[in-house]
Amino acid sequence: MKCDLGYPILIAALFLTGCTSSQAPQAAQSPAEPLKAVSLDNTVKLVAGQTVYVPIYSHIFMTDQNRTMNLTATLSIRNTDLKQPMIVAAVNYYGTNGQLLRKYLEQPVELGSLAAANFVVNQEDVSGGAGAAFIVEWVAKQDVSAPVIEAVMINTNMNQGLSFISPGRVIKTQAKSQ
Repeated sequence: MKCDLGYPILIAALFLTGCTSSQAPQAAQSPAEPLKAVSLDNTVKLVAGQTVYVPIYSHIFMTDQNRTMNLTATLSIRNTDLKQPMIVAAVNYYGTNGQLLRKYLEQPVELGSLAAANFVVNQEDVSGGAGAAFIVEWVAKQDVSAPVIEAVMINTNMNQGLSFISPGRVIKTQAKSQ
């Protein structure tokens, strides 16, 4: 039986209904190649870029404000361009009060065409609180299609599962270099 569920209910539906297949499970993919570090000095001409805000929930409230459920959050940055790379300039994690908690990149990295990069906040890390966020900055040297930047939050305990997505929102657009 083929499991063909619509987006964005796919993640929640998988936990609620499950998927069965007549095919044997496939082995997990080998780890992706490390991201290639690049330089963004003043000589690099940029033609596209954005700053994207992605809401993250390190925990959510259950029944009242005194009971919470911790969540694992995965930030996914996906280059949707069929031919051109993009550069992820910054991936920063902020807490509920707006304080910078963590910088995930030491320097900008290139993300090839149709490639994806993932950044994880572990379930035990509740430092961000219920109002945490990622700020992602990306740029490109050529015109590219806008990336998909979103987060998936998940918790699975005692045969129960909860998951949902949080789409990124553009808060600033990069002006083209002259």
